[in-house]
Amino acid sequence: MTKTDIVILAAGKGTRMRSQLPKVLHKLAGKSLLSHVLDTADSIQGAEKIVVTGHGGDAVREAYADRAIKLVEQSEQLGTGHAVHCALDQLRPGSKVVILYGDVPLISAATIDKMLAAVNDNSIALLTIQLPNPSGYGRILRDSNGQIEAIVEQKDASAGQLEIDEVNTGVMALTTELLADWLPKLDNKNAQGEYYLTDLIAIARQSGFNVCGIQAPSPSEVEGVNSRQQLAALERVYQLQQAGKLMDSGTSLADPARFDLRGTLVAGTDNSIDVNCVFEGDVVLGSNVVIGPNCHIISSRIGDSVEIKANTVIEQAVVGDRAVLGPFARIRPGTELGSDTKVGNFVETKKAIVGNGSKINHLSYVGDAELGEKVNVGAGTITCNYDGVNKHKTEIGSNSFIGSNSTLVAPLSIGEQGFVAAGSTINGDVPEGNLAVGRGKQRNIAGWKRPTKNK
Repeated sequence: MTKTDIVILAAGKGTRMRSQLPKVLHKLAGKSLLSHVLDTADSIQGAEKIVVTGHGGDAVREAYADRAIKLVEQSEQLGTGHAVHCALDQLRPGSKVVILYGDVPLISAATIDKMLAAVNDNSIALLTIQLPNPSGYGRILRDSNGQIEAIVEQKDASAGQLEIDEVNTGVMALTTELLADWLPKLDNKNAQGEYYLTDLIAIARQSGFNVCGIQAPSPSEVEGVNSRQQLAALERVYQLQQAGKLMDSGTSLADPARFDLRGTLVAGTDNSIDVNCVFEGDVVLGSNVVIGPNCHIISSRIGDSVEIKANTVIEQAVVGDRAVLGPFARIRPGTELGSDTKVGNFVETKKAIVGNGSKINHLSYVGDAELGEKVNVGAGTITCNYDGVNKHKTEIGSNSFIGSNSTLVAPLSIGEQGFVAAGSTINGDVPEGNLAVGRGKQRNIAGWKRPTKNK
């Protein structure tokens, strides 16, 4: 099997970002620009990754300390050719080498594979694209036979060359041996005083090699990020792509332009998602799920025919079939809601196991609790799970009824078919079928006079 080494240039300062954070660590769809490139590189079979760092290199190294990549430093930023030269001793003999950029996050694995396929004993590969406005890019120069002959950077281009709309993306592929032979031949006799990687194209032609031009399928694959405006624009491109894939799979979006995916979303069919919903981490939706506006779902699994009403937050939770949540519910990590459950407005749950058919309809906090089936929790109920040092568990048996404004002081167990009177504070176990009343006796005071203001 052919060996593949992927060099990712990530040494740029990103001056126009106006940030202390290295440019490649700025996030697109909840993930750093560099992570997007690395994740794509991971999908290339057998590829080893070499990341060239520079400005903010310590932050980059810290961010990827646990990742299977090689990190090399470009101590002086002397151009892209110099950056690749810094990685040269990390490349394996006999490898095909692809050079990518840490601030160009949306290149696809399919495009990389096409680049690799074009590399052979006589050819190297260069990724190009035709743009209606090519300003800022190096122009592709072809000979009379249509073969790529050279690249000229915009600062060095003539007026006629500036009219060319086919541009260089900077992405190229060739062998380790050719890089080792050609990189020392680069010079910095140009307007920037830098060693341009793109000058390898002219060297390749002079050495009798073909330069195979691979056309990028869309501008977004080669779009770089140099400013926050460009980052925001590319975010919307990415999100529209994800929205399109989701709709193709059978989910309706009220407005694809107001949908955000910051992770992965696996969905069944016939789902409906309203505006301004954010999906983060790894989310799984069943089928026939209806999600209202302004919901935030994080690393959770949602069953079939679930209704999630407006402004509901679900994080690291499991929601059973036909559950109804919200509006304004907060489902915190560790919550598992059974089928046909209801968690209503202004209800918060945390590490709560809620059995099938149970209801917590409004204005309650249920944490570190286990509820059986068909439990009804009245408005204003609170499980007091924290004593200031430790968390304690509340257990409520099936078919129990918890009256409104009840305070359940854990550790506590309420047996099946238990009944807690409204307004009670319960700090002792309730046996099966018992009524628990834990409230002060009411007194009515005759002749009581309402307070008046001092004159």
